[in-house]
Amino acid sequence: MSAIKESIAYFEKGGPDNTLETLRLAVAEAKRLGIKKLVAASSTGFTAEALMGMKEAEGLDITIVTLAYTDQEPYNRLSEEKRRAFIEKGFHVCTAGHALSSSERSISGTFHGAYPAEIMAHALRMIGRGTKVCLEIGAMACDAGYIRAGESVMAVAGSGGGADTAVVLRPYPSATILKTKVDRFVCKPID
Repeated sequence: MSAIKESIAYFEKGGPDNTLETLRLAVAEAKRLGIKKLVAASSTGFTAEALMGMKEAEGLDITIVTLAYTDQEPYNRLSEEKRRAFIEKGFHVCTAGHALSSSERSISGTFHGAYPAEIMAHALRMIGRGTKVCLEIGAMACDAGYIRAGESVMAVAGSGGGADTAVVLRPYPSATILKTKVDRFVCKPID
């Protein structure tokens, strides 16, 4: 049996201060591994704007995943102006509800229980909030047809604004999310 030596970058604290370094590491590792697609969470456009300014990211097929909130009125934190700018840059923009909680929050809020997708989300948060979001945006991008099920992608997310986690994974759509495989961590916070 042979072992592959890899290194993971760890950040002392999570958050937006790690965005540029996370993106730099993610893009470099994607190119080193021959991964052609990068999927990134960006609710307000902060992470996507940083990615848009990276010359090193050219040549990658980039999907920005942003959230749709539909409590009563549809709401999206990403402005239409930013959405258009990202599309003009060549990014795909996927807007969807949380793959691991949207409909279940209604049920758990009504019946005061915990349900499978929410339990999965909480279990993934034990590894890191960004880790949970990486798996979730992979499923959301699959659901929308931006990436194929089982295709290796670089996923980038954060733990409260900006990016601090990058993971190589093979995502599956929400309906088969348990087939998703995490191949390696590129970086994550330790807090």
